[in-house]
Amino acid sequence: MYKKKFGKLVIISLMAAALTVTPVFAAPTVNELQQKKAEEQNKVSSLQAELTELLTKMSDLEADLIEKGTEVTQATADLEDAQKKEEKQYEDMKLRIKYMYEEGNTTFVEKLLTADSISELLNQADFVQSVHSYDRKMLQEYVDTKQQIADLKATLETEMANMEQMQDDYEGEKQNLNATIETHRANVADFDVQLQAAVQAAAEAAAQREAELQASVNEITGGQNNGNTGGQSGNVGGSGQNNNGNTSVTPPQGGSGDTTGGVEQTPSVPEIPQQPEQPQQPQQPVTPPVGDTSVGQAIVNVAYGYLGIPYVWGGTTTAGFDCSGMVQAAHAAVGIGLPRVSEAQGACGQAVGSMAEALPGDIVCYGYHVGIYIGGGQMIHAPEPGDVVKVSSVYGSPWFRRCW
Repeated sequence: MYKKKFGKLVIISLMAAALTVTPVFAAPTVNELQQKKAEEQNKVSSLQAELTELLTKMSDLEADLIEKGTEVTQATADLEDAQKKEEKQYEDMKLRIKYMYEEGNTTFVEKLLTADSISELLNQADFVQSVHSYDRKMLQEYVDTKQQIADLKATLETEMANMEQMQDDYEGEKQNLNATIETHRANVADFDVQLQAAVQAAAEAAAQREAELQASVNEITGGQNNGNTGGQSGNVGGSGQNNNGNTSVTPPQGGSGDTTGGVEQTPSVPEIPQQPEQPQQPQQPVTPPVGDTSVGQAIVNVAYGYLGIPYVWGGTTTAGFDCSGMVQAAHAAVGIGLPRVSEAQGACGQAVGSMAEALPGDIVCYGYHVGIYIGGGQMIHAPEPGDVVKVSSVYGSPWFRRCW
């Protein structure tokens, strides 16, 4: 009887050990998924830091382009002024030559011939020479100045072209970074799904093994287990009264002291791996309270008046606008002051949740570019050099700011 009972206990113990050990094989799968998810999250963080640095470079480059554009505009104005001065000096010189050498009240030759003395004659000649020297000197200065300004303008325009190419390169790099970040974010989300599935599968498997073990225990004990399979509590090595009134002897155990339920007690269910944390969703900006919409509409009306004005880097007047210069001027026209560069304008005022919540007069922001929202998914903006202020559809994934 003892051997038979001991054999049952051995079988139950082996099954309990299998129940305890089996989840260990599932744990590495969950841990591996968690490790891969952490790696992807680290990649996203690293790429976001790289993107932040790139956006800073783009902002600095925009400020440099604005400054360089202002210099080009000034050089263009200086060149036009130098050209006018050169032309005027040339015309004045021709008039003096004509006065001295061509017919007039008295020709210059007659003045020389009618001189009362040699001294007067030399004075007349010296005067002629000084006039010629002055004219030649002034004309040469104007020519040299004009050439210097032309060379400066050419240099500035070359520098601007290089900076604009750099801006295009930055934009391409930004798009690649954004695409890579989105890929890694999708991987993180996929690992979350896999983790949830792995944890759920582990829990179901554990429950299934527990049920199988309990069924085996019931089968071995003849269905007489009432939750205390090993008999009533007693000292180790002692005896307990079973449900049929027979005395069953528990196998000897090392050590001494009381046990709870004897060796045939059903093992506890293994601990279920903790559910993975859900990725934190970015907070959406809250649409600010709507103020006086007539102010926003006034900004739009001013912007409509800028249509057709050419794009000019550093431009802040109707002679030419860059994107942030146009947005700044439209707000200034209704008494609202804005920062100069587009990045700063993209952080001013209050955040608007989405284009669906945007109102006419809000600023459409791309970080490196801005425009004025006019409603219906459209905006007024100064797109790029060689273009003009115009109405376009809102493209990409901008954010919106309200400064009225």
